[in-house]
Amino acid sequence: MVVQVLASVMNQRMESIVEKMNLDSEAVIINQCDCLQQEEMEYRGHKVRFFSFPERGIGRSRNEAIIRADSDICLFSDEDIVYEEGYAQAIADEFRRNPKADMILFNIQVEEARRTYHITERKRVHWYNCGRYGAVSFAIRRESLLSSGVTFSLLFGGGAKYSNGEDSLFLKEFMSKGYRVYTAPVTIGREVAGDSTWFAGYNEKFFHDRGVLYHYLYGKLAVPMALRFLLAHKDKMCETVSLKQAYTWMREGVKGGLHGE
Repeated sequence: MVVQVLASVMNQRMESIVEKMNLDSEAVIINQCDCLQQEEMEYRGHKVRFFSFPERGIGRSRNEAIIRADSDICLFSDEDIVYEEGYAQAIADEFRRNPKADMILFNIQVEEARRTYHITERKRVHWYNCGRYGAVSFAIRRESLLSSGVTFSLLFGGGAKYSNGEDSLFLKEFMSKGYRVYTAPVTIGREVAGDSTWFAGYNEKFFHDRGVLYHYLYGKLAVPMALRFLLAHKDKMCETVSLKQAYTWMREGVKGGLHGE
């Protein structure tokens, strides 16, 4: 069972990024830059293919990687992820342990202020809690991925109209087609803190865009789910903006999504 990292990076060099990420598996790397180029190298006995494109957008970048994936298990990644030794073996072991799983979500260590989840047990993921997981936690059987036809949205995420949420939409659509997603309490890497390409603080755009996302994630339950989200994170997200104001912005975003914004 071969694991292949599908990484989205920006303005990187092939030799430096594979070392920086501590890659020890097959990899397809999509580099957003100002040129069109293809390179290939062997690193630690594994094939790494490196594609440079001038187009921008995290969804577009991840979809380009999916097209070029050719191994059993696809692991989505970003340039700020550094992998633990033995991560590929740990991922393969989890899929062998759970042959019913089409996708398994793993832990990536992040700064406390940026943490949205920490997996502590093996269990199935459902529609009502799919919004907490980032794409860098996704490991998915390539066969299931291709048969599902699911791709990443070009409207959400870094470089797109709306700030983030492409990972949540991907996960929800994948599950809605009957594919099984589970969690595993296994840490496979850590995030190196840096400047975000989309997060500029808990401001009007953040809450409005989150409201649009919730329309597509939860439909008629978008507004109560928005309130649930704010109440769960008010200590962190409502330090400079009142809970009432944040809720108003999220409801406006939900309404915008409802009317085809």
